[in-house]
Amino acid sequence: MSGHSKWHNIRLRKGKQDGLRGVMFTKLAREIIVAAKSGGGNPDSNLRLRLAIQKARENSMPADKIKNAVQRGTGEIEGVNYEELTYEGYGASGVAMIVQCATDNKNRTVADIRSIFTKNGGRLGESGSVAWMFNAPQGLVIVSKDATDEDTLIGVALDAGAEDVKVGDDVYEVFTTTGDIARVVEALETARIKPLSSEVVMLPNNTVKVDGKEAQQVLRLIGLLEDNDDVQNVYANYDIPDEVFESLQ
Repeated sequence: MSGHSKWHNIRLRKGKQDGLRGVMFTKLAREIIVAAKSGGGNPDSNLRLRLAIQKARENSMPADKIKNAVQRGTGEIEGVNYEELTYEGYGASGVAMIVQCATDNKNRTVADIRSIFTKNGGRLGESGSVAWMFNAPQGLVIVSKDATDEDTLIGVALDAGAEDVKVGDDVYEVFTTTGDIARVVEALETARIKPLSSEVVMLPNNTVKVDGKEAQQVLRLIGLLEDNDDVQNVYANYDIPDEVFESLQ
């Protein structure tokens, strides 16, 4: 039930990118729109929408913006129609990457993604070329060590259906099935343990150790992908030592 997760420094990178609030709200709104369009506007019966709204609230997205996004997704308010696309590719040192997008212009998006890969030491691959290197989507809930102790967290999380709890340097990482993540978050909040974040992720089943110049190239590529308005999520199987990772920020 313990051990340092390689997701740790990936989360650090993502947290810094998400600090760009305007870009973040745009991406959160798109996820809510797509979720509401695909499964309806009731978060009680639409798990994806429930998670999208929960994530928006965790990131202090205003309630009126959340409501507007839901209504755009259900068609109550006219808006842009977004299509979901997934691209696969490689960065420096053969690091595998999955890029999930929500776009209103497929041709623009694929051209942009291809260009970002090509100009930053990577290459776009065929569909299925790297997906096999990642586990199926699963829930990941991040809890600060300041919020509770390990034994309490494990007890609450497992009772609510969590599959595993890993201990990082300053956070706990609670892993769940995609269907159980909302219940686990609710149980934690009932126990007065407020998560830092909760989302559905794709984690690699093996990692590639990267250092030096290649590490810098990989992080730059991921950063540029995440900065693209059409990109919702980037998953990669790199393993960069924490000290190297920090020196590159």
